[in-house]
Amino acid sequence: MNASASPATNAATAAPLPALSALAGQAGNVPLTRVSLAYIEPQFKLYLRFGEPARTLRLDRWRHCAVFLPGAMFCRIRWQANGYGTVRWQLMVMQACTPLDDVQRIPGVRPGARLLLHAEGENAVRAVLERIDGIDALGITAIDVSPAYWRTLGNRLAARLPLPEYTAERHAAWLAGRVLP
Repeated sequence: MNASASPATNAATAAPLPALSALAGQAGNVPLTRVSLAYIEPQFKLYLRFGEPARTLRLDRWRHCAVFLPGAMFCRIRWQANGYGTVRWQLMVMQACTPLDDVQRIPGVRPGARLLLHAEGENAVRAVLERIDGIDALGITAIDVSPAYWRTLGNRLAARLPLPEYTAERHAAWLAGRVLP
């Protein structure tokens, strides 16, 4: 398990204040995306690597549910093991959508989300985690990264090509493009 990745109980326990005020201001009008999280110590971890849920619900000792507003970016990691070692690594970078957007049905994500990156296997997941750590080292929050970068990273993984780094120049271009009408 990567040391920078943390279980759901640590990554998503506190809800940010702006998201809560957005929820309170539009009670009932905001379509929310619910993401299932679980943590069973020796064999199963389903947790957020990054993302700012509007709310986190604790269902029981092992299960949580993170709730995201439309447009929110998040990364969920699934790790499974049995008595012989790790049997599954999976990483997905997703974006919560509105009811009018096209969404993909993803187990544990209701009603669905826009899948930007999907990595399966230990090597692919570790490579993406290294890119996320590089983004954090630049002082850029991973939820602010361009969705096009996540798609490019996923396509490069699938094609087994070298993975691009996210640079401060690329981020500045993304932010400038968002400001333009």
